[in-house]
Amino acid sequence: MAGRVCAGDRTEVIGNDKEIVSALRAALAERIGRERFELWFGPQARLGYDGRALSIAVPGLLFVNFIRGNFRREIEEACHSVLGACPAVELQVDPSLSAAEEPSMPKGQPERDDSRQSGPVSSAPAHSAAAPAAPVAPGNGRFRRKFATLRSYVRGECNRLAVTAVERVLRDPGQISPLTIYGPTSVGKTHLLEGVWTAARRRRGLRVLYLTSEQFTTYFLEALRGGGLPSFRRKYRGVDLLILDDLHFLVGKRATQVELLHTVDTLLQEGRQLVLSADRAPAEITGLSPELLTRLAGGITCQIDPPDFATRLGILRHLAERLEIEVPVAVQRFVASRITSHARDLSGALCRLHATSEALECPITPEMAEEALAELIRQAGRAVRLGDIDKAVCDTFGVERTTMHSQAKAKHVSYPRMLAMWLARKHTRAALVEIGHYFNRKSHSTVVSAQKRIDRWIAEAAEIEMAGSVWKIEDAIRQVERRLQAG
Repeated sequence: MAGRVCAGDRTEVIGNDKEIVSALRAALAERIGRERFELWFGPQARLGYDGRALSIAVPGLLFVNFIRGNFRREIEEACHSVLGACPAVELQVDPSLSAAEEPSMPKGQPERDDSRQSGPVSSAPAHSAAAPAAPVAPGNGRFRRKFATLRSYVRGECNRLAVTAVERVLRDPGQISPLTIYGPTSVGKTHLLEGVWTAARRRRGLRVLYLTSEQFTTYFLEALRGGGLPSFRRKYRGVDLLILDDLHFLVGKRATQVELLHTVDTLLQEGRQLVLSADRAPAEITGLSPELLTRLAGGITCQIDPPDFATRLGILRHLAERLEIEVPVAVQRFVASRITSHARDLSGALCRLHATSEALECPITPEMAEEALAELIRQAGRAVRLGDIDKAVCDTFGVERTTMHSQAKAKHVSYPRMLAMWLARKHTRAALVEIGHYFNRKSHSTVVSAQKRIDRWIAEAAEIEMAGSVWKIEDAIRQVERRLQAG
């Protein structure tokens, strides 16, 4: 594809992509100076243009962060001068590129303060060294990538409070601040935060910034060493909405916690909004300063639990549509009832089913799914013994062990017994005969019957009576599994 060089009223057509790259390098060097160009874009950097995007591959994350923060305008101007428009610009880390000498941040030179540009500040999350940095969208000069949205977030009882809270934040920023969302890994915290960022940045005049705690720490230390603290503070304390992921990363980083504390104080005093996430409740994060915990306690804290059956089913449907995989409803229900941890395991299960289907050239059926996912299902749960399940069920529903193993058929005994046999099939490698014998059943068909009954209850979101109370079947299962996890 040919490019265009615009110089005043003169336009010259460039013949090929190699010539375009050469012209872009020359235009960029003219704007930032030959010495700085050689330092950051010299032999250790590789530029490429494919007619759609300009890629800049560099050796490490230091290059990515510095180029993004200091040469954005010059890159855009160089692209406009050579191409007549600014294409997508993709900053990428390529460890195979080695710098002859690792550049150091120029002393006394503050980081460019993006918060002073006209219009809203809408900064995309930065990237790790293992992934390409966010591209510059054509014409708008902002480095970003495609992020998750609230529309694609599967909602359920496990995350209802958190979703309601972020919707309130978007309607009226600053009224419930700070908002802290916590939960174990892969339950959708980052997806939810990215959804907030995606929705908030569409609002005219709202300055939004989203980054991880690791990035906040890195940029703070760079500013501290390079004399750029005033610029750093203007940037992070001048936004309307600050979104900070992985708060637990700050454990043991006293100086960064102090800086964040002052940032939080400034934003709260000015009625600005903070949204944070962590892998556990802030009060349980040993190593966070009491002052910071006090500020977080002044807002609202929402927990996201591992997805319940209905939510897992919704995640599977969404994943199947996104991956364009035909998965029968019966298979979706089977996977949702067996893979109970998080969305990544559900995604892995669907990918395995798809691969198996293609390899065997057969459709995805319940029988094929049970065989293909057998090992994955066993790995998804902690290895437990029949006795562990027996004790957990008895303790949860107040059933004596001797009663559980008796021939009693009353619901307050038979329902916990069926649940115990279902959990035994899920969490152990015990054969049907072994499970039946353990619970003093005459035939393994009793175990099969119990498994089918519980599967049907889960699919119907049934409520059952046990221990003198009415339980949702998912709540009953979750309560027993928590006891199992606690040992």
